[in-house]
Order: sequence, then C-alpha cells, then structure tokens
Amino acid sequence: MTSKIITIIVVAILVLSLAACGAPAADVVPESPPPVVEPTPPPSESQPPPEPPLEPPQIEDIMVYPKTLQDMAGREIVIEAPVERLVSGFYISTSTIIALQAADMLVGIEARAADRPIYALARPDLLNLPDVGTARDFNLEACLALEPDLVILPIRLRETADVLDEMGIPVLLVNPESEEKLHQMIMLIAIATESKDRGEELINYLQGEKKKINDIVDGISEKPTVYISGVSSYLSAVGNEMYQAVLIEFAGGINAAYEIEGDSRQDISYEQLLAMNPEVFIIPPEASFDITEVTENPELKELEAVKTGRVYQMPSAFEAWDSPIPSSILGIKWLLSVLHEDVYPIDEMRQAAFAFYKEFYDIEIDVNQIEIR
Repeated sequence: MTSKIITIIVVAILVLSLAACGAPAADVVPESPPPVVEPTPPPSESQPPPEPPLEPPQIEDIMVYPKTLQDMAGREIVIEAPVERLVSGFYISTSTIIALQAADMLVGIEARAADRPIYALARPDLLNLPDVGTARDFNLEACLALEPDLVILPIRLRETADVLDEMGIPVLLVNPESEEKLHQMIMLIAIATESKDRGEELINYLQGEKKKINDIVDGISEKPTVYISGVSSYLSAVGNEMYQAVLIEFAGGINAAYEIEGDSRQDISYEQLLAMNPEVFIIPPEASFDITEVTENPELKELEAVKTGRVYQMPSAFEAWDSPIPSSILGIKWLLSVLHEDVYPIDEMRQAAFAFYKEFYDIEIDVNQIEIR
C-alpha cells in the first residue's frame, strides 16, 4: 500500500472521527475583543465579558527551537525546526508573507491566486504553486501532499487545524479583524518565519502612518455617514466588528451600519439600507456588481449617496484594500481622500501608495490606476 493511500485513509478516519464528535465547544475559541469602532451597541447580558487587550507575541531569540507560539485562537503550537515548507490557505496571510519577504518558503497557497493582482506584480512565481482550496472548501489532501512544516489558516478553519495538528503539522490560525489583531498577525507570522525585524519594520510603518492620519482626522469636525457594502451584494452590510468598520472610523467617517453586530457580513433589506441613508456609499474592490447597479436602481433613488452622486468603488488594481492586509493602510488613505479631499488630496494618497509598494513589495506601481470614481 502506497504512502499516499495510507495518508488518505488516515485523513478519512480523522475527519469521520471529528464529525462524530461534533463541532468543538464554543468556549474553546476565545471571543474577539470588543470592537474598536464607535458608536456600538452595548453587549447583551448573555454575552461573555470582553477579554483584556491582546498582547503582541514576544520571543527574544527567534532562532531557538523548538519554538512555542500561541495563535489567534488561543491554541499553543510548537515549531520544531526552521520553517522551509510553508502553506498559506488565506490571501490575507499570503500577502503578509510577501511583505515580510518570506515568500520563498511557500509551497502552496489558497485558491484563486490569479484573481490577486499583487501576486502577479510582486511574486508571479506564486501563481504556479499548488492551491489548497478556500476557507469554504479547504483541500486537506492537497495540503498534506505538500508536506508542510507550517500551515497558516483563517480562524474559521479551526476544525481543519485540529486534524492537521493530529498529524503532527503545526497550524497557525489568524483572525486580523481589527488594527490590533492585524499587527498581532503580522508579528506571529514574522516570528514563525524568522522575519521578526521585517515584521517590526512593517508594524512601525503602519503605526506611524496611522498617527499621521489621526492628526488629519482630529481636525475634521463634520464626518459623513459611510456604508461599505459586501462583495456579492449591495444589500450585505459589514458587521461592526469587521475591519471595514474600523476603516471607516479611521478615515474620518461614521459607519452607517454600526447597528449590524458581529465580525461577518449580514444580509439586509432595502428598507434597512434606506433607513441607514448613508451620505457616502462604497463598493469594495472585488465586488461582483458595479456602481451603476446602485445608482440606477429605482429602489435606491432616495438614498442620500445616490442623490448627491457619492457612490464610489475602491480601486482593484492591486489588492482588496478594504481587507485586513498590510496595504489596508492605503484603503484608509483612499477613503480619507474620498471623504475629505480638501485635507488629503488623491495625489498625496497616490504618492503614499507608490512608496508603500516600493518599500514592502519591491514593485513600482502605476499610480494612475488609483482613482476616485
């Protein structure tokens, strides 16, 4: 019997075992800390009290092995030796790995890599790597066939991570749905890949740029209400714990959908959207619909953003800047230009984007692809 057949049988037994046991108990995974965005409704009495702020991972000597880390699900993982074969099943972690200059370790990445312009621009070789599926349809067998030393997955794949752990493959679960968590994810990956200096450089840059943005926003008295739709439908609102909600706040806006709770998108009705009545309507970069489907929809003709012509789509030429990736700082800056171009003109934003990608992705982007439209 070949080793591949044995592996498949072992995986099948483990998966059936997990299915028989049911989903892991809810109290195994720590709850997310309270959202950064304000205003937000108070937690219900049935919700657990908020956890203390996250502490960034600290390891004095990242060259010492075995190395023990706590991932963003609170799981303890042990990396026995320097990582040489790395699998990233999440585009957010893959983009971070590129920024950390650790992409040479990658032997497999998430599906739909060809839909990520930054890969073709910064690391076209990644497009030829095997894929391990998506968060909704993860390919466990394909991942095992790559014989990884470490796998990085989104926190929603906790069950898959447990299967891989049982097979002796450490899995780092990440969940960067806030500024603090984004920085924690960057440093976790940096430590795991012996890129700590680069991780600190990236975080210092992000913190410095955020301070500059805060200085601008602090002087703004009028902040418009902003609605960022989902990718598949404009009747999909982001939860107030999602990174998109944080982005609005940082850019000097007020989240029109602040009453939508949680860290996932939620379908809403036309009536709910009209009641929110945002002054600015933002369509994400990877949306399956365009501006005209909003502006020419008779159901939305009374929406303030439609009446005033303030419906925009975030640029899609590089990355999904509305996502919690290192370049999301550019999404904040772009939205700041949309909302307050008098204090932060788009040309200044373009210069910042050019400098960022040159520094962390070693590419020179075409800034003319960054527009407000």
